[in-house]
Amino acid sequence: MHKAPKPHTKIKDALDHGRAAAQELHSALSDAVRNGGETIKGDLEGLVLEAKAIAVSMGGSLEAQSAAAKKAIDEAVVSLEATATHTAQATKSSGHDAERSIQQAISDARGAVQKISEAVAEKRSAASTEK
Repeated sequence: MHKAPKPHTKIKDALDHGRAAAQELHSALSDAVRNGGETIKGDLEGLVLEAKAIAVSMGGSLEAQSAAAKKAIDEAVVSLEATATHTAQATKSSGHDAERSIQQAISDARGAVQKISEAVAEKRSAASTEK
């Protein structure tokens, strides 16, 4: 289900890695919904753990970031934690409740990707002004 990064893709630091992981999480959530059926519960259970792991990883990268990047990362961590919560809720419910939870998880994951992208842009901007 999870797509490996393309061979020419280079992960430069924790932010780039976190963004790639969050993008994969978003894609995996979307794929799980498209696949549907009983396999979705098993897929979602694994994605709960993945969302939590990405949140921990992103939180660990805070010290080396600027204030603006830290704010974006904090918001991304909140979105990733919400992704995990909504995904877990989807595994414990059915029908419209499960669908609503997974759609919210997808939205949360997308929000995390956006915030991590903002942190990456902030870091790159800060690096370019230092040169």
